[in-house]
Parts: sequence; C-alpha cells; structure tokens
Amino acid sequence: MKIVIIGAGVAGCIVARALASQRDVQVVCLEKVDAFDHSESGTGLNVGPNAIKALSRHSAVLHDAVLAHSYPWKSWRISLTDGTLLFDLPLSKVADNAGIRIRWSELYVALRGAAAGLIRYGAQVSRLGYMDGSSERLFVEYAENGVARRIDDIDLLVAGDGRYSVARSLLAGVPAMRQHGVVIYRLLVPDTTGGLIDDYEQWFNGPNRLLAFRVPGNAIYLAGTFPIAPGAEIPQAAKDADFLRALYTPQGGAASAQCRWLIDTICANVPAIHWARLQESPPMYMDDKGHVLFLGDASHGMVPTLGQGATQAIEDACVAADLLLRHLADSGADGMVVPALLREFECLRAERVRFVMDFSREASDTLEAGADPVAGARKKLEAPFQRKLERLYRDVPQV
Repeated sequence: MKIVIIGAGVAGCIVARALASQRDVQVVCLEKVDAFDHSESGTGLNVGPNAIKALSRHSAVLHDAVLAHSYPWKSWRISLTDGTLLFDLPLSKVADNAGIRIRWSELYVALRGAAAGLIRYGAQVSRLGYMDGSSERLFVEYAENGVARRIDDIDLLVAGDGRYSVARSLLAGVPAMRQHGVVIYRLLVPDTTGGLIDDYEQWFNGPNRLLAFRVPGNAIYLAGTFPIAPGAEIPQAAKDADFLRALYTPQGGAASAQCRWLIDTICANVPAIHWARLQESPPMYMDDKGHVLFLGDASHGMVPTLGQGATQAIEDACVAADLLLRHLADSGADGMVVPALLREFECLRAERVRFVMDFSREASDTLEAGADPVAGARKKLEAPFQRKLERLYRDVPQV
C-alpha cells in the first residue's frame, strides 16, 4: 500500500510516525520547506488540554516528547489593561490535565523524530489528482530542490498542508474564507519581564486585546487583536507604533506593569510583527472519490480564540493514525478499503469539529467592535460557558 502525506506539520508528522514501522506500507511525506527552515515557525502557541489527552492515548512516547519541549498551561486569566482582574480560571476545574505552551519550532522537533526518514524536504507540490482511467489511484508531481519528480499509484493521499492547502485547492477548489472583522498579530521576543508574565493571560482595553505567555528558551509569545470592518484589509496606518500604543492604553488611567511591558515591546518590534485576520473555512474531510484525507487546517481552518488550531490538528491526526493502524491490523494493507476508512474518520470528527469551530467563534465575542470585555468575562464564568469548556477539554473522541 502506498501512502503520500503532503505537509510535515503537526498532523502530517503524527500520521507519518504512526505508519513508519508498518510492514507492506510505503510512506512518503512531502514538505515544501527545507529541514532547517523555521521562518514560519518562529513563534509560540498554546495547545489545549484536549490535544495532550489525545496524544497520551495515541502514544505515550510522543506525548512525553512533546511535554519535554514545553511548559504546562495550567491557568487562564483575563484582566483590563489597567490591571483590573476579570477572570481567573485554573484549567483543572474544566480539564483532566494541563495544556502546554511551546514554540512552533520545538513542537516540530518533538513530532518529527521517528518520522524523519520519511520526510522529503524542499518538495513543492505542483500537480496531483487521479491517474487516467482510475478512481482509486492518485499521482503527485513535485519539485524536490528544483528537480521534477512524480509518484504514481498512490492508494491514500493525506493532506496536512495547512490553511492554504495546495492539495485541497487542486482537488476541490480554494475554500471560501469567512472573515470576522478582527486583526490578529503575533511576536516572539526575549523574556525581559523579570517574572511579570508566565502562564496564559489576556488583557482588554475595550475590544482591543493583548495576549501573552512564557515559552521555553527564555521567550515570551505575545499577540494582539483589534476590530476592523468584516472583510476589510488591514489598514497600513494600523501597523504603526503610535496607533498600537493608543489601542491598549486605558483612557484616564495608567496601564499595569504587565501591559506597559507588552505595549512597549510591541511598539519596539513593529517591523517583526506577523499580521493576519480572524478567519475560518468550511470543513472538508475527504474528496468525493474517497482516497484523499484532509487533516488540520487543510480540513477546517478555525478562529484561534480558544487555541484550537494546532490542538484540533493533533486530535485529527491521532484519530486518523489510530484508524489506519486498526484497519491495517484487521485487514492488512491489501484488504484495506480506503473510502470506508475515510467515511469512518468523518463520522468520528465532523460533530466534534463543528462544536469546536462554533464554540471558538462564540468565545471571540469580546474581540469584535463595540464589545464589552467586562460583560464578556462574566459570561465566561457562567455555567453554560464552563460546561462547554469541559466538553472541549474532556470529551476527546477516540477510535
């Protein structure tokens, strides 16, 4: 059986690793960047307790490797930028285990270990599809460090190549992105706070939000958001230190010590900021012929408000990997019915992903124009929101 994985990101690495030692299965993972190119992974992220729970069920070795490269995420605090505390939630109240705080580059190091020999770096996919006269076998054409290559007779193609997935675009067209009228930007900077910032915290000045936490390597990951008109481009005037300082400085009052550091750091590093907009795309789990599986952002680009982007990619990958291993054990490579496996995956994931996407969007209410962060924080302390957090963090599907 021949399996090609596009993208050596979070989902692709987990699936490749699971298949690495399977007999009668040929696995190749195509990654467009160089093995040492972390230009797009030089920031940090928080991974939810649900992904860590999924990893522990899938592989104790992989779970321990990821935790070894991270700090635990144990609490969630929300304040105003003047220091007024609105929300302080220990995750132990709504989760069975902690989440993590980690650099993207370190997450890749942890995940790629056992899959390293299967990954072809510098492999840029240009064409893919079903072979002439076949509804079951696929081909992929790509350039590997400038050399044209092709793989034929692929039984299963796994697309884990991100929100702007080449595989999904070529097979099903570019998905329609839904814009939510919020700018989001991020930075990774040295930790010079003297202990002011550690675990996951947010600060609001009206709907304008700052977010920060400490990650390994003596660094602080920080992000900011502010509203714009839905569908609008990010104004060039907003990419200015004075504009950003005014967004987060409380009127008639002084910013807290934490927020003074954050504001000063953002303003001193404007050229290094990575800019984006809050957006999501409709879920898609498989192609119409049933031999292409979409995972992570390639399947369901979601708003990052609850830190569920990479988290859901990990959930996806653990379910997909366990399903593949079970089907291989039950029927062998020659007896595996790929469309049936993909339909089972969709049944296991569709309701879960829809809940996570809807809940993430609901939790974004305080980021929108005219939002009241005080009322929004109170809402997050009420039973309905807390029950959804428990469902998010505890009810992790498994095969």
